Amino acid sequence: MLKKLVIVESPAKARTLNRILGNNYTIKASSGHVRDLPQKTLGIDIARDFKPEYVLIPQKRKLIRELKEVANSAAAIYLATDPDREGEAIAWHLVEAAKLDKDKIPIRRVTFHEITKDAVEQAFSNPGSINMHLVNAQQARRILDRLVGYKLSPLLWRKVQRGLSAGRVQSAAVRIVVDRERQIEGFSPTEYWTIEAELIRTLPQNHELSFRATLVGLGDGTKLAIPNQSEAERITAELDKASYAVKMIQAKEVARQPVPPFITSTLQQEAWRKLRFSAKQTMAIAQGLYEGLPIGDEGSVGLITYMRTDSTHIAAGAIAETRDFIAHKYGTNFLPPQPRTFVKKSKWAQEAHEAIRPTKIYREPSQLHPFLNDQQLKLYELIWKRMVASQMSAALFDTITIDIEASCTLPKKEYLLRATSSSVKFQGFMVIYTEGKDESEPDKAAAAPLPKLEAGDKLELLGLSPEQHFTQPPARYTEATLIKALEQKGIGRPSTYAPTLSTIQDRNYVQKSGGKFYVDELGFIVNDLLAKHFPRIIDLDFTAQMETKLDKIAQGKEEWVPLLQKFYFPFEKTLHKASEQIEKINIAKVTSEICPNCGRAMVIKVGRYGKFLACSGYPECKTTKPLIVKTGIPCPECGSELVERINRRKRIFYGCSNFPHCQFATSHKPVPQPCPHCGKLLISYSKERVKCITCGYENELSELESARIKVAS
Repeated sequence: MLKKLVIVESPAKARTLNRILGNNYTIKASSGHVRDLPQKTLGIDIARDFKPEYVLIPQKRKLIRELKEVANSAAAIYLATDPDREGEAIAWHLVEAAKLDKDKIPIRRVTFHEITKDAVEQAFSNPGSINMHLVNAQQARRILDRLVGYKLSPLLWRKVQRGLSAGRVQSAAVRIVVDRERQIEGFSPTEYWTIEAELIRTLPQNHELSFRATLVGLGDGTKLAIPNQSEAERITAELDKASYAVKMIQAKEVARQPVPPFITSTLQQEAWRKLRFSAKQTMAIAQGLYEGLPIGDEGSVGLITYMRTDSTHIAAGAIAETRDFIAHKYGTNFLPPQPRTFVKKSKWAQEAHEAIRPTKIYREPSQLHPFLNDQQLKLYELIWKRMVASQMSAALFDTITIDIEASCTLPKKEYLLRATSSSVKFQGFMVIYTEGKDESEPDKAAAAPLPKLEAGDKLELLGLSPEQHFTQPPARYTEATLIKALEQKGIGRPSTYAPTLSTIQDRNYVQKSGGKFYVDELGFIVNDLLAKHFPRIIDLDFTAQMETKLDKIAQGKEEWVPLLQKFYFPFEKTLHKASEQIEKINIAKVTSEICPNCGRAMVIKVGRYGKFLACSGYPECKTTKPLIVKTGIPCPECGSELVERINRRKRIFYGCSNFPHCQFATSHKPVPQPCPHCGKLLISYSKERVKCITCGYENELSELESARIKVAS
């Protein structure tokens, strides 16, 4: 009996399918694409409607020969590559590269969003054919990126530096980070003050505790701004002589609903927030969970659904299983009356796809501890908890808001103060999961409980606390917030976020330090050059519109060749004009260091692994040295100067210049001011705060700076 041939992308996926399908199938893995555009030529015949000239990837020649041999004796061929444009294109390339003839052998396309027995058997019972709309959308994206990269990158090589690259999505991403960096550079902090009053009921009962209320405005509800110390002192003096009474009490129950199960972007964001996994790392781990891992006697099992998706849709069977699990594990009071459904507010969300969820809810993370490594288990647990929580009851909070009137005699006026408190009445979904927060989002600290008061109660003032603050610049992007920005602006799609973030770091356009993206000088230069001469390439709206048009091609609503024509011919004219207008930019900076071999000055250059020192006499003298960036801050252990370095993973850290004799190092940026408590080293860390590495002192960076200015003046 002839066997049926199944072709997938990866060996791990092949092993999992082999366990499900059995001995009547021969399963082969292509290990990704088998054909691509050539490396050394454009590979696109522009005159013939942008016809791509695909070539066989050299490492895949042996594989294609094997596939041909197996196909000749197969009863049928099933193309089981991933259920997205990339997977559809791989399936089509496999047929073309191996010259498989559907008239001689039945060729069928099967797709499934989870590698489970039921899903796979259903897919093989209802095979289809290759969707050429999806293939053409992927071809159009690949050709667009080749046209931009192959035509624009050489220009950057000639005018700026060898090894640079430009691309539709990566250049737009760099622009987003550059714009934020310039907002931060141009930010001017504004001073403002707040005033808190500590109050207690005039006739306290049972030794009631005092509580704090914040000044919010005038008695008629008008908001009040306190711009400086003199104004704060004036208002404080008036409040000090005022009489206080409870004006109004509002108590209500507030429900907090769970968030939807993960899509690609939210998984990458949450994995960064909670696990500090990069987008690239998250997708690599998720790929393994999807394709299948050996789970004891079960063999290789697919643990999650497909991880490249922008849909929050969940299959009815998965919802029913989750609700059943919640009822048994937590009780019916944690189960809402009706199943939850989530609608992704995205015009390109494909509801035929599913959100990222476990393939079996009853496979709890604790059961997988013996079989998964630490990173796999952490990511699986995150996905599992998010899915379970999404079908649980809302969390309920009892909130109390107390408005307090401060009546002044001289001058005659009223101020309004407010105290709030919130307590958990019912945990609901929060018993298992709460969504993480980005560093730019303010922490909502739990307010202290308030005493039982009634409207009209008289209050006694115990003290006033005026406090100075400064407005903060917008936060630098992290992996999570940059992905969120890309998604919100429609730049790229689920499969592009991780490689985009890797590329802009590999090209030394941005660097990541302390989890935040900083723009390197090279990033500013390339961004500004593109902004001036190729504004459409980094225009965010244009890039988003291009993604929408690619979606329409995938849906069969537009043709791909007219899209390329409309883009390329104006781009070609711009390219020719820019090539004539742009003058060579010399980014090498001369330093005071002298080449030890020829005596000429050393210059700063940027290479694959970041900045380094090179002899200005290159190519006659090829001497290079590591670049050491001085901080002017003494090492807390030996007193030598701390310097900025880059590790093997291209991450910035700060170490002692007396290395290896002194091995002090920190990944957090040191602060010039010493700790005001013990005089030791302060470092900056999350949320624009500083911390002493010795005594643990913490404070806002802005507060520390304002204190330094006061001392200096």
